[in-house]
Amino acid sequence: MAKPTVSEGYVMSAKPGLLIVDDDENIRTQMKWALAQDYRVVLAEDRPSALAVLEKDQPSVVTLDLGLPPNPGGPEEGFRTLAELIARDPWLKVIVITGQAEKENARFAIGQGAYDFLCKPIEVEELRRILHRAFYVTQLEREHHQLQRQTEEQAFEGMLGTSPAMQKVFATIRKVATSTVPVLLMGESGTGKEVAAQAIHRLSDRKDQPFVAINCGAIPENLLESELFGHEKGAFTGAHLQRKGRIETAQAGTLFLDEIGELSPSLQVKLLRFLQERVIERVGGRVGISVDARVIAATNSDLKKAMREGKFREDLYFRLEGVSIPIPPLRERDGDIGLLANVFLLHYAAEYKKKLANLSQQTLRAIERYPWPGNVRELQNRLKRAVIMAEGSHITPQDLELTEADDKYAGVRLKDAREAVERELIQKALLRSKGNLSQAATDLGISRPTLYELIEKLGIEKG
Repeated sequence: MAKPTVSEGYVMSAKPGLLIVDDDENIRTQMKWALAQDYRVVLAEDRPSALAVLEKDQPSVVTLDLGLPPNPGGPEEGFRTLAELIARDPWLKVIVITGQAEKENARFAIGQGAYDFLCKPIEVEELRRILHRAFYVTQLEREHHQLQRQTEEQAFEGMLGTSPAMQKVFATIRKVATSTVPVLLMGESGTGKEVAAQAIHRLSDRKDQPFVAINCGAIPENLLESELFGHEKGAFTGAHLQRKGRIETAQAGTLFLDEIGELSPSLQVKLLRFLQERVIERVGGRVGISVDARVIAATNSDLKKAMREGKFREDLYFRLEGVSIPIPPLRERDGDIGLLANVFLLHYAAEYKKKLANLSQQTLRAIERYPWPGNVRELQNRLKRAVIMAEGSHITPQDLELTEADDKYAGVRLKDAREAVERELIQKALLRSKGNLSQAATDLGISRPTLYELIEKLGIEKG
């Protein structure tokens, strides 16, 4: 039995399978001897034998001479073999072998799905390089596809999580989706509240109608009223045309109001009227417009505290909170962090064509010990950045900027440790962005209002 080998960051349990298809026995034998040390080489001399070997031995990579019997002088049988090989295994990497004067045939073959081509006479070292890359790419693709299938089986309407906390969220979403009751999603920034809102919409009777989202904290107050309710021509300077607002465009569908706690008192009154009467008036208009839209709101702030402080209307709160669904922070989702991290790693490794293996145990431990104040969004952003910037074949804690997370806060209360981590990360983000709050918030995976609240709470200097 072959010993496991390691090649550029990934482990093979045995020699990977290589199929050589050529009608010349001498060439087949020479190539086998040249490559047998690295690969489990199998041979075929024509299309029927190549298909039989593919079925029996399931190689990952094929070298294919286009000149095959019964017409070795032309490429037709080679093209036919290529098509049938790929049809039987879409992940197969086929390297076409052709003559110097037949490069057009090779380019045509690549258009038909071949991975690469080599011109005769074959240089063994060049062939080795192409094979090495082909085997790596096919393994990465197969792993990514396998993980995709696994996550699709475990995913719930675009949400991924096997923890009890997330299973509870999924169960609640199933129950409320088929009703028309308003839903209030509560959770920290980056926990996936909009994804949850989309899940509710897709499972509802309104799934074929619009899903319209608006972030109430991302639009300046003087523009938000027009964004929500629309405006008539000439309603204000610059209003050259009549324009529907987000509420109106959600007719018969779902309206998602993110960061609802950021609404000004005057807009809270107008939204309350819509929720009570299902009628809006555009800015500058006097005609009531009926709108049938299910409302899902979300907040990362404490609305009950805001009500006590007179910043949020109690009657609006109870109109929005038909059913409330708390979305747990990532640190409270037992077992989900490693799953999500590996999903993001494989996704971005494939997107940016990087040779990266699965996360090491050291990196996974660092990920699981870190409190993730920016939640899933921060995890996703960090993995993306690490994949782009990583120089080795593995993502390290250093690539994720988690090198100090293991020992620095040993013996410190969780609340104090979290505040210390948040303060440190915010200060670093502000330094990188040269004080630009919007850029710093994006880097941290949180909203600008949330960043501002944290800066005030933690006493951080903005300058």
